[in-house]
Amino acid sequence: MKRFQPILTNAKSRDDGEADTVMIVTDMLSEVFGYDKYSELTAEFSIRGTYCDLATKLDGVLQALIEVKAVGLELKDGHVKQAVDYACNQGVDWVVLTNGVSWRIYKVIFAKPIDQELVIEIDFCGLDPKNDAGVESVFLFCKEGWIKSVLGDYHTQRQALSRFFLGAMVLSDPVVDVIRRELRRVSPDVRIETEQIRDVLSTEVVKREVMEGEKADEARKKIARAASRALRAKAAKQKGEGDPADAVEKSPVIARPPTVTE
Repeated sequence: MKRFQPILTNAKSRDDGEADTVMIVTDMLSEVFGYDKYSELTAEFSIRGTYCDLATKLDGVLQALIEVKAVGLELKDGHVKQAVDYACNQGVDWVVLTNGVSWRIYKVIFAKPIDQELVIEIDFCGLDPKNDAGVESVFLFCKEGWIKSVLGDYHTQRQALSRFFLGAMVLSDPVVDVIRRELRRVSPDVRIETEQIRDVLSTEVVKREVMEGEKADEARKKIARAASRALRAKAAKQKGEGDPADAVEKSPVIARPPTVTE
């Protein structure tokens, strides 16, 4: 990291073009991110007659497409659209947009229309090699990190902590029920219904922008699916535990009555 920071700064001061930036990025992918330059990096990866600047491959499987812009060019989300289209055609989940200094990692969203979600942006020249947070951000796209699936785990964590997911969680039945129970404990003489609580939360507490739109809808669907899976698992467990004949058949000793837990 220390070696490439001045290289990038000098390249930016010279206003190097895209071809020169690709050379620097290729060396960074090898020396910083740990990919073998000859077997795990592909230059100008061909897709349907057009090209993406670079691609990473592990065990012969395409992992990510990398779109490189000139080191002095300010990156914009529009620059990654073509690479996202390439990734969609190849069934690739990840796209990287970089000018060497700034690294943007996107998760491809296979929907109609195809979209992308910015997962992390790294200012490489602003990183402190002695700072754990900076090193960990680089590790997300390193070969070793990729093998350990840390980028996917990081994306899942970001989704779980997104304002849309948390907003949907706050308005979900289990959370509203807990709030109602606590309110009744604090004010036992006041009658409060769950719909009253939900109405106040949705109109006065949670921002409208968090409750509306595709991301909010997807968060609500994810919570509903998780709740449905939990109910099915609980029902299956209770059914398996509640059949005495099954318990006797599985064990030569008398089965102990099941303990029901919340």
